[in-house]
Amino acid sequence: MSRFRLERAVALPPAEVWRRLTDWPAHGERVPFTRTTVLTPGPNGVGTRFTARTGLGRLTFDDPMEVVRFEPPGPDRPGVCRLVKHGRAVRGWAVFEVLGEGAGSRVRWTEELRLWGVPAALDPVLSAAGRLVFGRALDGLLRN
Repeated sequence: MSRFRLERAVALPPAEVWRRLTDWPAHGERVPFTRTTVLTPGPNGVGTRFTARTGLGRLTFDDPMEVVRFEPPGPDRPGVCRLVKHGRAVRGWAVFEVLGEGAGSRVRWTEELRLWGVPAALDPVLSAAGRLVFGRALDGLLRN
């Protein structure tokens, strides 16, 4: 399993950060060659399912995910969302937290990935790639 963690401080209120991070199709717009499709009717919450399809042409893979924890931020508590990845090619989980910090927010994103066919010896490479790709996606989601 490859694990990585991202952290960002932004000058946006927690509710706005939460809204952006739970806009699942927007994630696909930020990850190269990826499109995200929500499979369940709204609103977002525990049980929401979506699939990120990544690739070019016939060379694609799906990353189906399900929200298993969904606690929006409140005045005295951080927001926490946990996703479980159920795919054949991609397994693992992701958790993000949104914490109020002064007039803005802090985001902590932790993800653990397992890619089919990728040996554990390459976990450090996969972690570095995850930090790069998901770091850029997170920055894009928070920049809008």
